[in-house]
Amino acid sequence: MSTGLDLNGMRSQGKDVRQANITAAIALANIVKTSLGPQGLDKMLVDDIGDVTITNDGATMLRQLEVEHPAARVLVELSQLQDQEVGDGTTSVVIVAAELLKRALEMIKNRIHPSHIISGYKTACKQAVAYIQDHLSRSTESLGDAGLNSIARTSMSSKLISGESKLFSELVVRAIKSVKTLNGKYPIKSVHMIKSHGQSTLESEYFHGYALRMSRVSQAMPTKIDNAKIACLDFNLSKFRLAMGIQVLVNDPKNLENIRKREQDILKERLELVINAGATVIFTTKAMDDIASKYLVEKGIMGLRRVEKSDLKRIARATGATVVTTLANNDGSESFDESNLGKAETVYEENLGDVDYIFVKNPKSTTNAVCTLVLRGANEFLLDEVERSIHDSLCVLKRTLESGHIVAGGGAVETSLYVHLSKLAQKSGSKDQNAIAEFAEALLVIPKQLCLNAAKDATDLTSKLIALHNVKQNDPANPKYQGVEFTGLDLLEGKVRNNLDSGVLEPMVSKVKSLKFATEAAIAILRIDDMIKIAQPKEDMPQRHC
Repeated sequence: MSTGLDLNGMRSQGKDVRQANITAAIALANIVKTSLGPQGLDKMLVDDIGDVTITNDGATMLRQLEVEHPAARVLVELSQLQDQEVGDGTTSVVIVAAELLKRALEMIKNRIHPSHIISGYKTACKQAVAYIQDHLSRSTESLGDAGLNSIARTSMSSKLISGESKLFSELVVRAIKSVKTLNGKYPIKSVHMIKSHGQSTLESEYFHGYALRMSRVSQAMPTKIDNAKIACLDFNLSKFRLAMGIQVLVNDPKNLENIRKREQDILKERLELVINAGATVIFTTKAMDDIASKYLVEKGIMGLRRVEKSDLKRIARATGATVVTTLANNDGSESFDESNLGKAETVYEENLGDVDYIFVKNPKSTTNAVCTLVLRGANEFLLDEVERSIHDSLCVLKRTLESGHIVAGGGAVETSLYVHLSKLAQKSGSKDQNAIAEFAEALLVIPKQLCLNAAKDATDLTSKLIALHNVKQNDPANPKYQGVEFTGLDLLEGKVRNNLDSGVLEPMVSKVKSLKFATEAAIAILRIDDMIKIAQPKEDMPQRHC
């Protein structure tokens, strides 16, 4: 049909564009689907230059894939958002969003207008979130360390380190508790991780302080300084040189030697200012030449050069030091105040594997605690995956401690919501009824996929879960059914159990956010009924003139 408007591109409308968008979203979800749950499988991703990534993390997988389809890219961004907001649940949020879209497509084929579907999905999501908060969540106040360990273990259960989850959950809980700030926050950036090849992952350990992958400037410097006073400098400790563009005219050649000597003396004077203030360890982000290191060796001081600025700032915060960018005063003189120094119990150098590390032990700052997790492992792939897994667990614990509520895992929440929303749909007299019922059905994709990945009978186990949750919701006041709302899957034994008592716990915020994000992404894709792809401009080929 001619429109009189030249679009200079390709246009698809209505049914075709919805079909294409939803098919792309389902194809993306099928990639990550098999990695869900404690029995989920890993993926090996090889990029264009041959770098290999072996991972089970949904966000990492989708980040590595070069997704071109615009609708599928919405799901990739969705998983990244879940990763930033919560840190875990990146696989399930994509699976739920794709299932919502799949069911929406079936409803559209049955002549239900997208506006009714969107309205129904919004209502169902709102009711689901309210039900989680009112009936399925529990406070974390009574949990203690054992409960936090259970939350960390649940997060790690689907990862490569699930076999060593006892050790790593203890490390992660200890780390997150040690960095608590005065205002009750748990900054994950304060937990530093270093990866060192060699030994087994069971040799990984917690270190109260900060560790750097570097060695002393000179091997003649002391390897250990007790009661260290640390200077954090952000300028050169090399022989003084005049700035570019400045010329010095020398009439007498004998003065050349005096100039060289004065250049060295300026460096020594600067070092003396720092040392006289009481510094026993000097960190600098810039260079430190042989003259400076020789002088520091004579004074028995440890010097470290070319420290990353981010590391220097963290060390300064942890030890109570101030990062000094210049020694100059307003009157043109130079000085270094003792108050700029930070304090730590010990600073020492130690060899891990084949690499030297500098450890700043027990920094004395009371407001900015910092700790380091030293990760050991056989190779780079393993260490990278361990780091990702620990980061996810730290995020989960942070969200749990800050939000103060948890829910039972293993499909318990999704099944309970299915029963609740199905009853809600039956009572609803509006046109949204079908959409609410389909939203409820879509949530069952999580327990079903968990069963499939664990090679269990999905139909049998899901039916048992639904029956138990249905009994509880029909007679909620009956003491005989107390705790039945926390019934979820036990994928090792292939049966159902009370996951709250069994320690399969997740932060409530993870479930709430994943439901909201999945619904919003599905609605965003459903709203699209017209796609115009602008044609690439044609490049004129150079003409050959005769």
